[in-house]
Amino acid sequence: MPAAPRRTRRRTYALLASAAGLATAAALTAALPADAHESHHRPGRYQDVQLLSFNDLHGNLEPPSGSSGRVTELQPDGSTKTIDAGGVEYLATHLRQARRGHPYSVTAAGGDLVGASPLLSGLFHDEPTVEALNKLDLDVTSVGNHEFDEGAKELARLQNGGCHPKDGCSTDQEFQGADFPYLAANVLDDKTGKPILKPYWIWQKKDVRIGFIGVTLEGTPGIVSADGVKGLSFKDETETINKYAKVLQRQGVQSIVALIHEGGYPASGSYNYDRDSPGAGSGISGPIVDIAKNVTPAVDALVTGHTHQAYVCTIPDPSGRPRMVTSASSFGRLYTDTTLTYDRRTGDIARTAVKSANHVVTRDVPKAPDMTDLISRWNTLAAPIGNRPIGWISADIGNTGTESPMGDLIADAQLAHGRELDPKTSLALMNPGGVRAGLTYAAKGAEGDGVVTYAEGFTVQPFSNTVNLQDFTGAQLIQVLKEQVSGVNAAAPKILQPSAGLTYTLDLTKSGADRVVTDSIRLNGAPIDPAATYRVATNSFLAGGGDGFPTLGQGTNDLVGGDDLSALEKYLTAHSSAASPIAPPKTDRITVVQ
Repeated sequence: MPAAPRRTRRRTYALLASAAGLATAAALTAALPADAHESHHRPGRYQDVQLLSFNDLHGNLEPPSGSSGRVTELQPDGSTKTIDAGGVEYLATHLRQARRGHPYSVTAAGGDLVGASPLLSGLFHDEPTVEALNKLDLDVTSVGNHEFDEGAKELARLQNGGCHPKDGCSTDQEFQGADFPYLAANVLDDKTGKPILKPYWIWQKKDVRIGFIGVTLEGTPGIVSADGVKGLSFKDETETINKYAKVLQRQGVQSIVALIHEGGYPASGSYNYDRDSPGAGSGISGPIVDIAKNVTPAVDALVTGHTHQAYVCTIPDPSGRPRMVTSASSFGRLYTDTTLTYDRRTGDIARTAVKSANHVVTRDVPKAPDMTDLISRWNTLAAPIGNRPIGWISADIGNTGTESPMGDLIADAQLAHGRELDPKTSLALMNPGGVRAGLTYAAKGAEGDGVVTYAEGFTVQPFSNTVNLQDFTGAQLIQVLKEQVSGVNAAAPKILQPSAGLTYTLDLTKSGADRVVTDSIRLNGAPIDPAATYRVATNSFLAGGGDGFPTLGQGTNDLVGGDDLSALEKYLTAHSSAASPIAPPKTDRITVVQ
């Protein structure tokens, strides 16, 4: 595949006040010849290339609220403080400031830039976010699992442009698509056996060339709706990167960066914690560690994502040499600034000179006017829909805990919707990962305290899943509950949120499937009959066996209902009013023994 032609840059540099970056740094320190960093004068042997990166934006154009809009910073005395962060008006300013003085600069991302987005972007199938990313001058990104929320055809539309096949054009102009390539090296079309999008892309400026390979996590089919990945195969991340590293090398590209939508978990929640102390990579765990240890030494750096964590660390490659691995948290709260020192003599990165730091997207810099205009324009279109009241609450309804009030409320809403479709519906189950936020009592706009707007409901359930009904035997239902804590969910349990009437004990002192106490499972006070048939409401994601619940994919007598947000809206409207707001569920359906 030839080098991609450099698109016409639309970058403009406003005169902005400089702001000190809050950063954590990791560096591979070894001396280079004296001309290593003389990039502003003669083209010496070494050329510094700035790599700016971020990941998991999830359509957060406006500053995220609450804890989603803060980062934790470790202080010299060992204490921590939180800093408000995020918002593309500020991200644009920070990136534009960071690029100053760096004629060789490339901006890359690690996937999940769209999907599970707030209403401002999600209502318009994330066209506003793609438009914002174009203005940010993003050069390249890997796909993430959320890029498949609406399926491969919709992902192709985000790349290539055109109006939505169902909802049409969002504005009076046709959507132009992304100026940057989405890379999907390990996502293959089952019919052709080839990647559905470009597997790699080559950045070039003058005589400097760097190849980018993009992959998403191999486990994507287990965490997105089955319809979204129908006809696709997701291959091993490491094997795929190693394959295309050879392809790039055959084209004479020796400098390679992998964009991987898979990540790790640092030992500290502070973004500036030293991940390399006391030893290389020891401050991080999770899938990315094994990937990093096995990706070919031909790859010079790994930009990662998916876990929404912040880290800049080194992990040894298969030859034992340390290699930079980075992740910039989520929601646009951080960006990573990495210096790659390019050796013109070898065409490779001088790995010993790589240095990297995460910087906070603080909100104390001027807002980028073009992003303010973009947000205002799309908000004007979204406001009439988003500001509509759909219910009233008497207090905050949170989404944290083994069983959350928000999860219970959604399950109750889906049970009510199920019973409208079929009065025989017995219960509903909601996956915790589908509950993206809680509901806050305090007014966010002019709607008044306790009012739930459509925009707030959309933030809670942005996936556009349907509520599906299926028949299961009692034995299958018991198995579903045990799959919460066994199989692929053994190490990290996924506790389904139950509708009212379903109760059981979760004994965390036990292991595996035994943690769900079979004899304790009751429906409206009666034990589950293994031979009886139960009508169960779930969202379409779970109905396809998602989140490690294969038994939920084996139901019979399927009936597809309305979308999940409409079910929640209808339930809130029916069960609350300004004079009689709905109270948070008590979360007493699962008894947890620890």
